[in-house]
Amino acid sequence: MRQSWRTAFSRFAEAMTLFALAVAGLFPLFHVGRVELIYYTIPYPNTMNLFSQWRSPLIWDAVAISTYGLVSLLFWYIDLIPDLASMRDKARTRVAKFMYAIPALGWRGDAHHWQGLHRTAFFLAAIATPLVISVHSVVGLDFAISQLPGWHHTIFPPFFVAGAIFSGLAMVMLFAALFRSAYKMQTIITDEHMNKAGILMLITGLLVTYGYLIEIFGAWFSGDTYEWAYSVERVLGPLGWSFWGMMIFNAVVVQLLWFRSVRTNPTAMVLISLAILVGMWLERFVIIPVSLSYPFLENMWDPFTFGIWDILTVISPFGLFLTAMFLFIRFVPVIPIAETQATMIEEAHHVK
Repeated sequence: MRQSWRTAFSRFAEAMTLFALAVAGLFPLFHVGRVELIYYTIPYPNTMNLFSQWRSPLIWDAVAISTYGLVSLLFWYIDLIPDLASMRDKARTRVAKFMYAIPALGWRGDAHHWQGLHRTAFFLAAIATPLVISVHSVVGLDFAISQLPGWHHTIFPPFFVAGAIFSGLAMVMLFAALFRSAYKMQTIITDEHMNKAGILMLITGLLVTYGYLIEIFGAWFSGDTYEWAYSVERVLGPLGWSFWGMMIFNAVVVQLLWFRSVRTNPTAMVLISLAILVGMWLERFVIIPVSLSYPFLENMWDPFTFGIWDILTVISPFGLFLTAMFLFIRFVPVIPIAETQATMIEEAHHVK
């Protein structure tokens, strides 16, 4: 939306999107049961007269993740080209110069190079914006199309979009505060950047809170016996700790962002971001295992309990994500050099 303050966050936010998608792409492998048949989720040439089951949410996820990943990769790479060229020109060894020269694609910073770059980036942004909404709406529809209590809600598609932006902003703010302190980037990631991102986080947090409240109200107002029984049980039952944790971390803690002094305090933003990330994980826990613990018949209720494989499945993806993130920090500028310089020059002229 042509907001100049985005330059402080855009590079590592886009990188985190790619690494998170790499982790997300692993889970259809787990869910399909037989990994050797995962190609059934891809629209391959139908030589064996076996069609993909397009009514399966697994197919939707495969299409959504692959499309989202491709556009995100192109969007991230296009903006990276001028910085790769700068690193190529400043490399001290032939190997490093060669490694950066290949992805730099012969960039020399000519006027027509910049014109093509801006046109392509704007075009990809125009595609990515509705894609973000559609992808997370599809994830919400995965649940909403079912009849299971706790899942059958028309609020889920927009609710998942707001939740994705909310949790994504929390992760961005966490890394922004760490980069700001560790690499002395106070002049690049300024208090005003933190303030504006905090305002956006507050807005999405309020939307998520509205989703929680309307979900409870809908269960009561609809008169659905099974839905209301589930709503009461998830609040007061043996797994009620997850619901109250979700509400405290996502709906209560976020209210601190009404205050500018909190939004511009790096330590406070780190703590709030960590709380939101825990709260969003608890939200997924409430939606999936808690909902599955309470089907229609009460004699089939069986509250979920953690096993060693459940814990490892939660923890292990952090290894892939953080490894990719650390390699990115080591070899690629975490802040767009060219865009940041242009923005700072424009702001300096504006002040004069």
